[in-house]
Amino acid sequence: MKAWYRLQRDALLTLVRWGVGGRAVFDAPLPLPCVVFANHSSHLDTLILLAALPAHQREQVRPVAGADYWNATPARRYVAQRLLRVVLIDRVAGGAQALEPLHAALAAGDSLIVFPEGTRGSEPLPAAFKSGLYHLAHAHPGLALVPAYLHNLYRSWPKGAPVPLPLLCRVRFGAPRVLESGEGKKCFLERMRGAVCALARD
Repeated sequence: MKAWYRLQRDALLTLVRWGVGGRAVFDAPLPLPCVVFANHSSHLDTLILLAALPAHQREQVRPVAGADYWNATPARRYVAQRLLRVVLIDRVAGGAQALEPLHAALAAGDSLIVFPEGTRGSEPLPAAFKSGLYHLAHAHPGLALVPAYLHNLYRSWPKGAPVPLPLLCRVRFGAPRVLESGEGKKCFLERMRGAVCALARD
């Protein structure tokens, strides 16, 4: 990333942390490459997760988001492509085709931030996970999967609210998991969701 874009990105992340906090708690060191997966309840979720990462690791982590949203305006496209290096997916097409950019990013050594619910929710705990996380883990054996829980974001900027409220939020990163040998999709997705929910309760 060019220095000018990095400066803009870090200024944006600093502004977010001034507004809603974002203190990070790590149960274990973050392994790279990895996939960080978290609950999703706010437009700030991606920014808070990036802001919580150590600066030397932030360069290697790319959020995953829908192309339909981030390509909708020139401003969003600039932020996504120049500042956050978002891996854009085609949510309309769906299926295996939508995951191809994620496979390419992992193959290049990048780490990813994903929200397995697929859309923002309005509850403290995440809804059922969609299958994308399973297919990523299955295609990349041994890939480190790091659960994260965003505390208070669903209250700070809930779905439908025009602006965020200045409530202190924090991020807790759990210990990494992997897809276990012979583990089926249903059991895996329930286990991964349970890992995020456990971080919410602790």
